[in-house]
Amino acid sequence: MAKNLLIVESPAKAKTIEKILGEDFEVKSCYGHIRDLEKDDMGIDIKNNYRPRYIVPQDKEKVVKELKSIAKKSGEVWLATDEDREGEAISWHLCEVLGLDPGTTKRIVFHEITKPAIQSAVNRPRTVDMNLVNAQQARRVLDRIVGFELSPVLWRKMSMKNNLSAGRVQSVAVRIIAEREREINAFTAVSSFKIEGLFTAKDVTGKAVTFSAEGKKQNSAENAEKFLQSCFKADYTVSDIQVKPGKKTPAAPFTTSTLQQEASRKLGYSVSRTMLLAQKLYESGKITYMRTDSVNLSDLAMDAAANQIKSQYGDKYHQARKFKNKNESAQEAHEAIRPTYMDALTVDDADVRRLYELIWKRTMASQMADAELEKTTAKVRISTNKEELTASGEVLKFDGFLKVYREDRDDDDIVEDGEEGQEGMLPPLTVGQKLPLKEMRAVERFSRPQPRYTEASLVKKLEELGIGRPSTYAPTISTILKRGYVEKRDKEGVKRDFRILLLKNDHIEKLVEQENTGAEKAKLFPTDLGLVVTDFLKQYFDDIMDYHFTARIEEEFDEVAQGKMQWSKMIDDFYNPFKKDVENTIENAERIKGERELGIDPASGKKVVARMGRYGPMVQIGDVNDEEKPRFAKLKNTQSIETISYDEAMELFRLPRNLGAFEEKDVTVNIGRFGPYIAHDGKFYSLGKEFDPYTITYDQAAPIVVEKRAAKEQRTIKVFEKEKIQLLRGPYGPYIKQGLRNYKLPKEKQETAADLTLEEVKAIIEEVKANPPKRVPRKKKSS
Repeated sequence: MAKNLLIVESPAKAKTIEKILGEDFEVKSCYGHIRDLEKDDMGIDIKNNYRPRYIVPQDKEKVVKELKSIAKKSGEVWLATDEDREGEAISWHLCEVLGLDPGTTKRIVFHEITKPAIQSAVNRPRTVDMNLVNAQQARRVLDRIVGFELSPVLWRKMSMKNNLSAGRVQSVAVRIIAEREREINAFTAVSSFKIEGLFTAKDVTGKAVTFSAEGKKQNSAENAEKFLQSCFKADYTVSDIQVKPGKKTPAAPFTTSTLQQEASRKLGYSVSRTMLLAQKLYESGKITYMRTDSVNLSDLAMDAAANQIKSQYGDKYHQARKFKNKNESAQEAHEAIRPTYMDALTVDDADVRRLYELIWKRTMASQMADAELEKTTAKVRISTNKEELTASGEVLKFDGFLKVYREDRDDDDIVEDGEEGQEGMLPPLTVGQKLPLKEMRAVERFSRPQPRYTEASLVKKLEELGIGRPSTYAPTISTILKRGYVEKRDKEGVKRDFRILLLKNDHIEKLVEQENTGAEKAKLFPTDLGLVVTDFLKQYFDDIMDYHFTARIEEEFDEVAQGKMQWSKMIDDFYNPFKKDVENTIENAERIKGERELGIDPASGKKVVARMGRYGPMVQIGDVNDEEKPRFAKLKNTQSIETISYDEAMELFRLPRNLGAFEEKDVTVNIGRFGPYIAHDGKFYSLGKEFDPYTITYDQAAPIVVEKRAAKEQRTIKVFEKEKIQLLRGPYGPYIKQGLRNYKLPKEKQETAADLTLEEVKAIIEEVKANPPKRVPRKKKSS
């Protein structure tokens, strides 16, 4: 009797499931999507209800051929692609390609790869849910239309060398980052003075300890000094003590977005790395499905967590909790991300261990008791004025879920809450108790702007705005980074003075200290290209860039998934006004300049502007219409068209710099299309990131010339100067370089490369051009 064929998305999953199902099933992988829209002419028949034209991409032809062959010999074909809309669409595409009826073909879904879950799914098969397929198809078609129609508008209106693109979600994500950057640039820090008194009292052991009490902030140094002066000769007395119980409650189990956020904060993982590792854990049967917006736990999972908590920590640490989904579209049947086996505290694979342990701890904590606190607030009266100081302390009476897990916070939350840090314990105090003052200080503090986004806080913002879904967050961030609209980098802080007024023994001492401010790590910065494109799209495609509009589109996808809306009608409602905007913009919009005037060059009397050039942001002296050719200088990586000053711009025109003569030839440094370089004797050597072209010295540059020249000579086999053709040695053998193109030498010519004539080399180039080598496409990772 022929085996049944079960098709899953990934080969790792196939092996695990085949072991579970035994001899009745052969389990094969389709490696993710097997069909996609045609690349030519959009791949959508606009006039025929937006009917998509699908093809099997070249890199999937072999997989499809193999699946067709096995399907013919199999008893019955079952589909077990992932449990989201993408997975449902893949199942439908498999039906189309393999000639299966989606109305009768058995389709199974499971949230975890365990024996009970797989067997339960096999016992309760369903058919392909065409509503989910249509929702995925609507997203794919809409995003293709936007990209296909919008990107050429940018090509026409902006002279850029790189391939510009726009997308429905990616462009809005760039807008979020761009707006935050402009908020930061426009922000003016306001100073105030934090009042803090340090007092001594005896702790429970009788030992003298120091604790602090805070006063009302003062808005100027003068007011702060007046307040401190008013405390001369003062007595300090405890006027009131309030002791209140408090509690902390655990967070819900992980959804896709909260896992991405917490893995970024606690582990320093990028969003894409988190998803890659989570997929490995899922496919090896260690966790439930990693793309979910549900915080729900099954009754079985809650029971397993309860048993583990009671056995590991004791009964008093357990508290069963049901969490409610905030997102109305979240499916209750789906589960949060959790371990499949609660008694597995860790995993062997070092690569995924830290992420697994994070998931395990968060899941356990969600079913544990509250942490119980005791909060004490003491008021301290000042005898010489009407002000009071406040001392606060917090004692943890029962750790509860904190025994396992403590949630981290984003920079945004810390800015909103004010000072960062935990309250400590207060010594025992009584009303009427006199407190000796050690010192009182007024410390200058500065207001802070909202911080730049991290990958994690951007995901949080997208989710808050209702933009995107669990499957789209990671690809969106990857796309905007890859396109050059956003970059992830560190920012060095700057030194800033701050004032301290110190009251001690009825004498005020004025101090000035320094702090490092504005330092940021792994933050998302909009590039000049991102800012310019965002402004253009906001001006001419307001709907596409509108947060509420984009969120409403997501809601309409959800309605299609629920069978409440026809997908082609949804696309039609979007496309008709959008197409008019495209036509109007092509006809009427001016070319994008992204230009900012900075001042006048004193030497020539010509305008100095910062603007977008063909190869990126630059500053320019003069105009293209002037008789004399304009001068150009490329901006540094840390500079921006919007913030560069006149002086900083003029400094850029110090290049090229002549550092002196080496071997009787000038050594100059400059910045070109591909970055900083040294020029010497007609040759060019990349400077790399180690040296700054504005500060590098002759003594640093000369050894670079010697070293790189030697390396170049070692690589060079032969040079035809006039034709600008070189024969070079590479890691894979000899090759021909003509301009920016490389041509591989045939095997039979490699040993005699040094003897090749110009005519023979030209013949090889023509042969390769006529018969280019076939590229072996890389296999796409399954989603």
